[in-house]
Amino acid sequence: MDWYENLAKPEWTPSGSTISLIWQILYPIILVSFGFVFVQVFRKSLAWKTTIPFVINLIANVAFTPIMFGLQNLKLAACDILIVWTTILWIMIVIWKHYRWIAIVQIPYFIWVSIATYLQLSITLMNW
Repeated sequence: MDWYENLAKPEWTPSGSTISLIWQILYPIILVSFGFVFVQVFRKSLAWKTTIPFVINLIANVAFTPIMFGLQNLKLAACDILIVWTTILWIMIVIWKHYRWIAIVQIPYFIWVSIATYLQLSITLMNW
């Protein structure tokens, strides 16, 4: 964390405890909503290709921390978070016609990742 603490960051950067709290709220929403979609695919109520943005999102979301804090690669982390952000939009579009509630419960996730994306891009540019 010394590496991260020494990076130039915008004044409005949330504290680590705030970021942690936000994810503690979002991860259960993601677990339940994504889990529901995967169950529907296994029950054959949804086509398997519906899960493509969900799978990409999960992989990119999980990869962010090792990329950012393990590899300490700001540029790759910026690319990764853009994938997370894009796939949330894709998820909301794909699932809307099947289960609108799944799309709606992604709104807090999308809002937070929008903020986090702007933050990551700002940090990346400030430390170029």
